Amino acid sequence: MRAAVRLAAWLYAIAIYGFIFLPVVVLVLFSLQATSFPIPPFTGPSLRWYQAVLSDARLTSALVNSLLVAVLSSLASVTLGFLSAWGFARFVLPGSALLRGLITLPLTVSYLIIGMGLLVLFNWAGVPKSLLAAGIGHVVINLPLCFAIIYSQMGDHQINIERAARDLGAAEWKVLMMIAVPVLAPAIFAAFFLSMTFSWDEFVISFLLTRFDTTLPVEIWNLLRSGLNPKTNAVGSLVFAVSIVLVVLFELTLLRRKPA
Repeated sequence: MRAAVRLAAWLYAIAIYGFIFLPVVVLVLFSLQATSFPIPPFTGPSLRWYQAVLSDARLTSALVNSLLVAVLSSLASVTLGFLSAWGFARFVLPGSALLRGLITLPLTVSYLIIGMGLLVLFNWAGVPKSLLAAGIGHVVINLPLCFAIIYSQMGDHQINIERAARDLGAAEWKVLMMIAVPVLAPAIFAAFFLSMTFSWDEFVISFLLTRFDTTLPVEIWNLLRSGLNPKTNAVGSLVFAVSIVLVVLFELTLLRRKPA
C-alpha cells in the first residue's frame, strides 16, 4: 500500500512539473532547430537562430532597453520601498494601517488597468510614450512588492541594534545607512532581483507606454504577429534563461540565507 502511494505521488509530481515545464522544453528545443520551420522532426542542434537574434539590431536594441528599464526601475522601486518600510516600521504615523494598504494595493490591480491609467495620466500631463514612461510604470507595479518584502523582515532585534547606535551618538542617517541597510541587505537584494524579474518579463505596461524604443517582450510580440519561427523561439529561450538566473539569485539572497 505504501509503495502504491509513493508511486502515485511520484506520478502526480511528474505530471504537475511536466504540465508546467513541457512548453518551455519545447520552446528551447525548437530554438535549436536547424531548419526554418519549428515543426517536427527536430533537426539540430544548431545555434543558427541565436546568432540571428544577436545580429538583429532591433532585437539587440530591445534587449538593451529591457535591461536598462529593469535595472533602473528596480533600483528606484527598492529605494522607495525601503524608505517606506523604514518609515512605517520605525515611526508612529497616523493612519499607518490604511497607508500600508494603499501602498500594497497595486499588487491586487490588473496591469492592464494600471497601464491604461498611466497612459491617460501621461497624456494629460504631456509626457510622451518612451522608455522613461515605461520605467515609471514598472516602478508603480514593483514598489509595493519591494515594500512588502523589506517590511516583513524588519524585526524587534534590529530596533535594539539601531537604538544602541543612537545611544552611542550615531546620527539618524548613519543608523539608516550603516545599520539598517547592512542588516536588511538580504531582503533588499531579494526585492531587487524579484523586481528585475517582473520588469524583465512585463509586457502590457511596456506595450502601452512605449512607441519607438521598445522593450524585448514588446519586440517579441511584434515578431509573433508574422507567425512562429525558430527566431522567436530563440528570443523566448533567452528571456526564460535570464528570468531563471534572476529567480535563482532571489533564492540565494533571501530563502537560502543562513540564520543570524
